[in-house]
Amino acid sequence: MCITFMDYDRFAIYILSILFPLVMAKQVKEKPENLNGNNTDVTSKIDAIKELIFGENIQAYDSEFEAVKRDILSKKKDLENLIDDVKSELIQSIDSLSTDLNIRITDLEDSMNEKIETLDQKKVNRKLLGDLFIKLGEKIGE
Repeated sequence: MCITFMDYDRFAIYILSILFPLVMAKQVKEKPENLNGNNTDVTSKIDAIKELIFGENIQAYDSEFEAVKRDILSKKKDLENLIDDVKSELIQSIDSLSTDLNIRITDLEDSMNEKIETLDQKKVNRKLLGDLFIKLGEKIGE
Protein backbone atom coordinates (compact mmCIF):
# COMPACT_ATOMS: atom_id res chain seq x y z
CA MET A 1 0.00 0.00 0.00
CA CYS A 2 1.37 3.40 -1.00
CA ILE A 3 1.13 6.21 1.53
CA THR A 4 0.52 9.55 -0.12
CA PHE A 5 1.34 13.04 1.03
CA MET A 6 -2.30 13.52 1.99
CA ASP A 7 -2.09 10.48 4.29
CA TYR A 8 0.93 11.96 6.04
CA ASP A 9 -0.83 15.29 6.27
CA ARG A 10 -3.92 13.75 7.84
CA PHE A 11 -1.76 11.74 10.21
CA ALA A 12 0.15 14.87 11.23
CA ILE A 13 -3.07 16.76 11.89
CA TYR A 14 -4.37 13.87 13.95
CA ILE A 15 -1.18 13.62 16.01
CA LEU A 16 -1.00 17.38 16.48
CA SER A 17 -4.64 17.50 17.55
CA ILE A 18 -3.76 14.96 20.25
CA LEU A 19 -0.42 16.46 21.28
CA PHE A 20 -1.27 20.15 21.08
CA PRO A 21 -3.67 20.19 24.04
CA LEU A 22 -1.15 18.17 26.07
CA VAL A 23 1.68 20.56 25.25
CA MET A 24 -0.51 23.58 25.94
CA ALA A 25 -1.70 22.14 29.29
CA LYS A 26 1.87 21.37 30.30
CA GLN A 27 2.99 24.84 29.30
CA VAL A 28 0.17 26.50 31.24
CA LYS A 29 1.11 24.52 34.33
CA GLU A 30 4.81 25.34 33.96
CA LYS A 31 4.64 29.00 32.88
CA PRO A 32 1.29 30.72 33.19
CA GLU A 33 2.87 34.04 32.16
CA ASN A 34 3.38 32.71 28.60
CA LEU A 35 -0.35 32.95 27.91
CA ASN A 36 -0.11 36.72 27.68
CA GLY A 37 3.43 36.84 26.32
CA ASN A 38 5.46 35.14 23.63
CA ASN A 39 3.70 32.55 21.45
CA THR A 40 6.85 31.41 19.67
CA ASP A 41 7.60 28.78 22.31
CA VAL A 42 4.37 26.98 21.40
CA THR A 43 5.16 27.22 17.71
CA SER A 44 8.69 25.96 18.20
CA LYS A 45 7.40 23.02 20.25
CA ILE A 46 4.87 22.17 17.56
CA ASP A 47 7.61 22.36 14.94
CA ALA A 48 9.78 20.10 17.10
CA ILE A 49 6.92 17.57 17.38
CA LYS A 50 6.37 17.67 13.62
CA GLU A 51 10.09 17.17 13.06
CA LEU A 52 10.12 14.16 15.40
CA ILE A 53 7.07 12.59 13.76
CA PHE A 54 7.92 13.22 10.12
CA GLY A 55 11.60 14.16 10.16
CA GLU A 56 13.11 13.33 6.80
CA ASN A 57 9.73 12.99 5.09
CA ILE A 58 8.95 16.69 5.46
CA GLN A 59 12.40 17.57 4.21
CA ALA A 60 11.93 15.22 1.26
CA TYR A 61 8.56 16.78 0.48
CA ASP A 62 10.06 20.25 0.73
CA SER A 63 12.88 19.33 -1.64
CA GLU A 64 10.41 17.71 -4.05
CA PHE A 65 8.17 20.78 -3.96
CA GLU A 66 11.17 23.04 -4.59
CA ALA A 67 12.21 20.86 -7.54
CA VAL A 68 8.68 20.97 -8.94
CA LYS A 69 8.56 24.72 -8.38
CA ARG A 70 11.88 25.20 -10.22
CA ASP A 71 10.65 22.96 -13.02
CA ILE A 72 7.39 24.90 -13.33
CA LEU A 73 9.23 28.22 -13.39
CA SER A 74 11.61 26.87 -16.03
CA LYS A 75 8.70 25.63 -18.16
CA LYS A 76 6.94 28.97 -17.70
CA LYS A 77 10.04 30.81 -18.93
CA ASP A 78 10.33 28.45 -21.92
CA LEU A 79 6.66 28.98 -22.78
CA GLU A 80 7.01 32.75 -22.51
CA ASN A 81 9.99 32.62 -24.87
CA LEU A 82 8.06 30.40 -27.28
CA ILE A 83 5.07 32.76 -27.18
CA ASP A 84 7.35 35.71 -27.93
CA ASP A 85 8.93 33.84 -30.87
CA VAL A 86 5.54 32.85 -32.30
CA LYS A 87 4.28 36.40 -31.83
CA SER A 88 7.22 37.88 -33.77
CA GLU A 89 6.82 35.26 -36.52
CA LEU A 90 3.12 36.07 -36.82
CA ILE A 91 3.81 39.79 -37.04
CA GLN A 92 6.42 39.13 -39.73
CA SER A 93 4.01 36.88 -41.65
CA ILE A 94 1.24 39.47 -41.45
CA ASP A 95 3.59 42.16 -42.74
CA SER A 96 4.69 39.90 -45.58
CA LEU A 97 1.09 39.08 -46.51
CA SER A 98 0.17 42.74 -46.39
CA THR A 99 3.01 43.61 -48.74
CA ASP A 100 2.09 40.77 -51.13
CA LEU A 101 -1.55 41.84 -51.09
CA ASN A 102 -0.65 45.45 -51.88
CA ILE A 103 1.54 44.29 -54.78
CA ARG A 104 -1.25 42.12 -56.18
CA ILE A 105 -3.79 44.93 -55.86
CA THR A 106 -1.43 47.28 -57.70
CA ASP A 107 -0.91 44.67 -60.44
CA LEU A 108 -4.67 44.19 -60.77
CA GLU A 109 -5.22 47.95 -61.00
CA ASP A 110 -2.57 48.22 -63.73
CA SER A 111 -4.10 45.30 -65.62
CA MET A 112 -7.58 46.82 -65.40
CA ASN A 113 -6.30 50.19 -66.60
CA GLU A 114 -4.62 48.52 -69.61
CA LYS A 115 -7.82 46.66 -70.50
CA ILE A 116 -9.85 49.85 -70.18
CA GLU A 117 -7.43 51.63 -72.52
CA THR A 118 -7.67 48.74 -74.99
CA LEU A 119 -11.46 48.91 -74.92
CA ASP A 120 -11.37 52.67 -75.42
CA GLN A 121 -9.07 52.19 -78.41
CA LYS A 122 -11.39 49.58 -79.87
CA LYS A 123 -14.31 51.99 -79.51
CA VAL A 124 -12.31 54.76 -81.18
CA ASN A 125 -11.29 52.44 -83.98
CA ARG A 126 -14.92 51.45 -84.56
CA LYS A 127 -15.90 55.07 -84.66
CA LEU A 128 -13.07 55.80 -87.09
CA LEU A 129 -14.06 52.80 -89.15
CA GLY A 130 -17.64 53.99 -89.19
CA ASP A 131 -16.55 57.46 -90.29
CA LEU A 132 -14.41 55.95 -93.01
CA PHE A 133 -17.32 53.84 -94.24
CA ILE A 134 -19.52 56.94 -94.37
CA LYS A 135 -16.88 58.83 -96.35
CA LEU A 136 -16.42 55.84 -98.62
CA GLY A 137 -20.17 55.65 -99.14
CA GLU A 138 -20.30 59.35 -99.98
CA LYS A 139 -17.49 59.02 -102.50
CA ILE A 140 -19.17 56.05 -104.11
CA GLY A 141 -22.41 57.99 -104.20
CA GLU A 142 -20.83 60.93 -106.06
